[in-house]
Amino acid sequence: MDQDAITVQNVSKQFRLYHEKRDSIFEAATSFFQKKQHYEILHALDDVSFNVKHGEIFGIIGSNGAGKTTLLRIISKIYGPDSGSVNVQGTIIPVLALGLGFHPELTAVTNIYQSSVILGFNKNEISKRVDDIIKFAELEKFADTKVKNFSAGMQMRLAFSTSVLVDPDILLLDEVFAVGDVSFQKKCYDTIMDFKKRGKAIIYVSHDMTAVKSFCDTVMYLDKGKVGMIGKPKETVNAYIESLNKQDQKH
Repeated sequence: MDQDAITVQNVSKQFRLYHEKRDSIFEAATSFFQKKQHYEILHALDDVSFNVKHGEIFGIIGSNGAGKTTLLRIISKIYGPDSGSVNVQGTIIPVLALGLGFHPELTAVTNIYQSSVILGFNKNEISKRVDDIIKFAELEKFADTKVKNFSAGMQMRLAFSTSVLVDPDILLLDEVFAVGDVSFQKKCYDTIMDFKKRGKAIIYVSHDMTAVKSFCDTVMYLDKGKVGMIGKPKETVNAYIESLNKQDQKH
């Protein structure tokens, strides 16, 4: 495939942060009728551009608040950009914040169906894979248990297993190795490397610099919504760490 799996061009996104200071019950009660609202503009992303190739693991690093999650949500079409464009070639699944939008009151199996259908996958195809998903997640005893009773690690295993076994073209992974035991982390790693060999594209967001350097082909670091650097993993991670050290020295 000659065309890139993901093309992000000059994407910017702003949010309004509203500030309301109410010193009395009267001010709180009358605030509804006040037309003037005080807010500041947060530039979550500022003119961000990059490409992800088929068969590439593209890492994204940066401090909390740098814009990583906002960027993933824009690529996933959860948010729309204020300006710029995102072009995605193929089916995409985001594994963000340890879940796929699972409903806590539904069982593991029901959530597999619901999340997969919402993401655009055929119900009949999912039926053929449900047992494999549950087995991969090591949740055979909990298939009919409501997700609200799952630990964070169990939810992560279910989310990751669902995402990889419905076999999308592109995976967005946000700290997917942060929760779970060593054996399951290895299973995740082996599965993602198999994805890579089969020409799938993966975006991997993490604060684990060791994993990023050993895992990714290309790395981008975001600095307050702007691209700090895009390059080879070792060089980019070193540049990011150097920028953190400079910030610490200022304080």
